[in-house]
Amino acid sequence: MTAANGKARPPVVVLGAGLAGLTAARELRRRSVPVRVFEAGKQIAGLARSFRDEDGFVHDFGAHFITNRLAAAIGVGSRCRDVKHYGETVLLNGRYYPYPFGLMRNPRFLASALASRSMRRSAPPQSAREWYITNYGHALAEQVAIPLVESWSGAPASELATSVVPPQIDRGNTHVLRLKLASRLSGRAVANGYSREKPESAHVWHVYPEGSLATLCEHLAADLDGVIQTESPVEAILVEDGRAVGVQVKGEVIEASAVISTAPVHVLAKLVRGTDAVAHFARFRYRPLLLVNLRFHGRGLLGDVVTWTPERHLPFFRITEAPVSMPWLAPDGMTTLTVDIGSETDEPLWRMPEDQLAELCVEHLQSFIPGAKRRFISARVLRTTIAHPIYLRAYESERLQLERGLPVRGLYSIGRNGAFAHILMEDVYWRTLAQMRQLVTELSGATSTRAQAPAPAVVM
Repeated sequence: MTAANGKARPPVVVLGAGLAGLTAARELRRRSVPVRVFEAGKQIAGLARSFRDEDGFVHDFGAHFITNRLAAAIGVGSRCRDVKHYGETVLLNGRYYPYPFGLMRNPRFLASALASRSMRRSAPPQSAREWYITNYGHALAEQVAIPLVESWSGAPASELATSVVPPQIDRGNTHVLRLKLASRLSGRAVANGYSREKPESAHVWHVYPEGSLATLCEHLAADLDGVIQTESPVEAILVEDGRAVGVQVKGEVIEASAVISTAPVHVLAKLVRGTDAVAHFARFRYRPLLLVNLRFHGRGLLGDVVTWTPERHLPFFRITEAPVSMPWLAPDGMTTLTVDIGSETDEPLWRMPEDQLAELCVEHLQSFIPGAKRRFISARVLRTTIAHPIYLRAYESERLQLERGLPVRGLYSIGRNGAFAHILMEDVYWRTLAQMRQLVTELSGATSTRAQAPAPAVVM
């Protein structure tokens, strides 16, 4: 693309070399749009990083389950293994309940849910607490749903907006059962509730790249030779007359025809110079998370791949045993449990030394995993301050505004952190492609419009 005066158009600048940033950059380059990617860290991939140790254990920055559809779209389908099984359970009083239908076998939960559904209400729920009670009944809401959402978000359910409940939760029992049956018949882990942007079907199942999850980002980056600059945090996004016109990196001002940010939106708000149009996003909050990867002798230690633990005396709200689905992630006869603990950075759990945190987790696991202490081998703790967006009612109207786009022309906020959305990897990819198509159209339109008007010396 060129500017109206015939000069080369400045590049589109992308902040961040994770899945969203690399997807955006590759799509723009494919469409002949010049692009530059600035990554603050020493390496690409962001939260899609994987870790492998000398003993043969592999773990991701959290448990990620991608689909064959995403792998094919990126171009790594032939380098992925099929996942044979995926399932979730809820642990209550030492008993595992398959999710979602197993909970309805509890007569108390079922009676409470039916009673709640039969009640007439004059107004829709105004908070997550009201939503769960309305749809699940008091018993299931108070014992399972509300404790989980509060541990996950770190905020009272009464202060959370109803948007904290993902739309795919209410897909209909028939649809969920059909996908579960397809999984059982095919011997593959058919994706069930993992995409909103594309339809679910028996032909979309979970896979995992050979090597590690980082394969996705490495493949995207292979098409971006000379475009990515690591250890280069963007210090400022420059706005003039309501439009993003450049960035500052290491003190250098770099001209841009548009700026795409994958930074958490509250960080983005502090980077923008030249307007206060996005300043209010600085009060948006993300939930910090401790990911305790515990290695054990044995396998199949839990009720299923993912176990939700809503009981408030437990320090964690979720445990994932990924090797049950993907046995190649741990040596034969061994396994890894990834324990998710929500904690603010000023709380004791966050500051706890790694060995003490592991000991605390194993102590609690011992109550429902026989011999957990004896089986335990070692641990590695990962920490992130931006694990989940917190959907507070206090800024819900502003979050809805963000869904419609930023009030600065030429500035885009993409990815799960930039969009302030708890979306999974496949939907990050499809949404990013759609946003880049929109950007290319806007850049083309701007060029056409300015070509007809008296052009300044440089058209941005």
